[in-house]
Amino acid sequence: MAASGKKTDGRKDIRDVIIVGAGCSGLAAAVYCGRFLMRTLVLGETIGGVIITTDVVENYPGFIRLTGTELAKKLEEHARDYKSVEIREEKVIEVVKNGNIFKAVSEEGAYYGRAVIISSGTEHKKLDVPGESELANRGVHYCALCDGALYQDRPVAVVGGSDSAAKEALVLSQWASRVYMIYRGDKIRPEPVNYERVIANRKIEIISQANVMKMNANEKGFLKSVTLDKPYKGMKEFPVDAAFVAIGHIPLTGFARGLGLKTNDKGEILIDRNAHTNVPGVFAAGDVVDTSFKQAITGAAEGVLAAYSAYQHVSDSRVL
Repeated sequence: MAASGKKTDGRKDIRDVIIVGAGCSGLAAAVYCGRFLMRTLVLGETIGGVIITTDVVENYPGFIRLTGTELAKKLEEHARDYKSVEIREEKVIEVVKNGNIFKAVSEEGAYYGRAVIISSGTEHKKLDVPGESELANRGVHYCALCDGALYQDRPVAVVGGSDSAAKEALVLSQWASRVYMIYRGDKIRPEPVNYERVIANRKIEIISQANVMKMNANEKGFLKSVTLDKPYKGMKEFPVDAAFVAIGHIPLTGFARGLGLKTNDKGEILIDRNAHTNVPGVFAAGDVVDTSFKQAITGAAEGVLAAYSAYQHVSDSRVL
């Protein structure tokens, strides 16, 4: 039965599933919710999620190469093909549980459902330095696997010294002529195996005890250099064609604080193999959960598992 699309503050219009987040995992979950004939509402601040900020996607099975926006559009079109699926571009500000029913409050209204799938993703921690936002996807990036191949035989920088930063540097070394790891500490701090790999990689050079203070554009509006707080090789304005910021992620879970979800020390939602959280009726998928390898395809797969688990929950708990 198709959703009416009518906003409500009462419980007359209770969906089977509310999906919070409209990125790859949320849209993939919506496809399978549609296949299970569940009345489904997807609420997302940006339809497509962070994948639309990726210029070229070459690691999503079935597509040799397409833009992030194209991939997001294909997923959205597939989800919308099911009459029981409704998608709204609305930011969710709160999700609470009352008995066996969940209430999702957006900036536009309130909606009710028998199950919730949280696929709200994360946001990259930003340096918050001049030029960073203006040069996003024009030399400033946040995912080496997504965008590194654009910089074949060109010098790039990775800002950060954690294990994830080391992994970014190792990935970039496949393409770049030189990879500079810029880290504010005395010594980078990846896991021992990745530390040894970085040290052994002749393409990677570590700039320690340094901070990036500014991103500088060339005449065409693309990154040409980063300004350091101290000279390196005699230069404070250090030339690189790209800067990959790898200083962490922030899970977008603030709206769900009232649910009592268990998270790890990073704030990621803990799930089991079938996308169950510790709260009955709440499932989670994608970058917001505690899985170690986060890609569009793994998030989509988790979304499918979450949809199946939600279907089982709704089938068991629906009031006839």
